[in-house]
Amino acid sequence: MKTLKILIVTLALGLSFSACNVIVEDLNDPYYFSLEDALSSYDLWYVDYNKTTGTGDVPFISKAFTLSFLNGKLYANNNLVGIGSQGNGYGIQIGYYNTFNGFLEIDHDLDGYYDLEVIQIDIDLIKLRDNFNQVTYYLEGYQKYDFDYDKIFYDNLEYFLQEYDVWEKTYTSNTGAVTDFDYENFLKFVPENINTFYSSLDEFGTEFENINFNYVGEYYIADVLGYDDLKMLTLVYDNGIEEDFEISVINDEIIRLYHINSETTYEFTGRGYIQYLKQGSTKGKNVRTTGRKRTKVNRKTVNKNI
Repeated sequence: MKTLKILIVTLALGLSFSACNVIVEDLNDPYYFSLEDALSSYDLWYVDYNKTTGTGDVPFISKAFTLSFLNGKLYANNNLVGIGSQGNGYGIQIGYYNTFNGFLEIDHDLDGYYDLEVIQIDIDLIKLRDNFNQVTYYLEGYQKYDFDYDKIFYDNLEYFLQEYDVWEKTYTSNTGAVTDFDYENFLKFVPENINTFYSSLDEFGTEFENINFNYVGEYYIADVLGYDDLKMLTLVYDNGIEEDFEISVINDEIIRLYHINSETTYEFTGRGYIQYLKQGSTKGKNVRTTGRKRTKVNRKTVNKNI
């Protein structure tokens, strides 16, 4: 008998795990798996926040980039810095979970109890729906070995820039025309309205607690047509000056900025890593439990070297 694959589940978008088991393959010789099997079948569930629908919020989901369900324990990667290595790739444990009558029951260490309905769209795509708070999240399943860690940085670049207290200029190319930006040695990107930045003329080596930020403005990230590993960064200063850069991620603590007009290349190194953890989990470190929530990011697409 010809196998009828997962397309059946895809076409039936309303099919959920409410009956405890889901048929995913041959109708005549079906293979059943439980909600627990489905959730634990992937190492990482990437939270595609831009697909989120509804007006409510589940704080621990909107903060996370990935969720993992391992033997009753719930893990999350709340930071991009260190993703892939922290907690053997799963991140930090943020609570416990149970599956009961087709629902995912969460006991979060900080946010408390949540009952979430799980709806399967495809073999590696599910929805988590909180009917009480009226919000639905879309999660994509991956194994650790095939998860594209580079892509997650570029897809969430606004949040990566916010994971350090400041970015210090550590390299300037010898080529390129001299501009005022040559004298700006520190940049700071904060969650205020997702796109607020500060800039400083303070000297190299200034402790970030003592930095005097001379400028403030808004920043915008744009996709670059034909490139997955390159974005455009625009800094719009309060005085009306606008600076355009090609921005690329070297690693999880260094970014490269290529100034479009002057053709100068800069590198900035992150200082003061901000780790987003559950309350009281770490002492003596730069840790935050509030103040950042992922929101939908609408980017425009531009050509290279606009």
